Amino acid sequence: MTYKSLFSVLTDEVLVDETLNHAMAAARSYDAHLEVLCLGVDRSQAGYYYAGASAIVLQETIARAQEEATEIEARVRDILSKTTLRWSCEGGVAQLADLGRHVAARARFSDLVILPQPYGEGRGAELEPVTEASLFEGNTPAFVIPSGAKPVPRPARILIGWNESNEALDAVRAALPLLKTAETVHVVVIDPPTHGPNRSDPGGLVSQYIARHGIKVEIDVLSKTLPRISDVLLRHVGDMDADMVVMGAYGHSRFREAIFGGATRYMLEHARVPVLMAH
Repeated sequence: MTYKSLFSVLTDEVLVDETLNHAMAAARSYDAHLEVLCLGVDRSQAGYYYAGASAIVLQETIARAQEEATEIEARVRDILSKTTLRWSCEGGVAQLADLGRHVAARARFSDLVILPQPYGEGRGAELEPVTEASLFEGNTPAFVIPSGAKPVPRPARILIGWNESNEALDAVRAALPLLKTAETVHVVVIDPPTHGPNRSDPGGLVSQYIARHGIKVEIDVLSKTLPRISDVLLRHVGDMDADMVVMGAYGHSRFREAIFGGATRYMLEHARVPVLMAH
């Protein structure tokens, strides 16, 4: 297994260069095709305008979104045209409420989606639904890049947040091409259960699964000494100088819309290394 079809969504010209640097590095490393969707997002809420104004305001916001999409696409094409990569680029406009449909329809036919961190200063409201749509609706693993992170297409030290869940196992499977080239992989288990079939060997079965792929793996069993499990994971990222985190993405339904659960959101907010998530 390897990555042969990479996908990225860009909705902000400010994030184009940084996101593309990571995506291009991955495409070179895996000899993959890179597909980029450049979206101008209409962030208006047309239903709340005063009577008679909706059509005028909607036309203006759509025109502004189209201008943004054109600028983003032009920048992406300028960068990619100077490479020898196999790539494709498409521009378009979407309303914020309908964003997920456009993203998921393309994400589901890729091996990995490469996206900017959805939270932080200057990050648009559309970045969260883009990430959600890739993971929950597109059912595709996402490689989320924090601001300022350097491209590391083949990370040497990888931390896996393991809790026996299907989501965590899906993330491990999705990360196998990265795990196979790592120097060391740490399966991190926090406060393992004292009852159940895996109580005497927490993380043992998934480590065995990983090791059978020829991967050097270690198990780190930690106590929850901080209020959040995510804080314990992030501290261990620093302790082992990890290049990447692999973990399951968790969410719940609200009005038929997938939204991130607390642990997932916290990791995406505070991680300073790329996070590969799968649902």
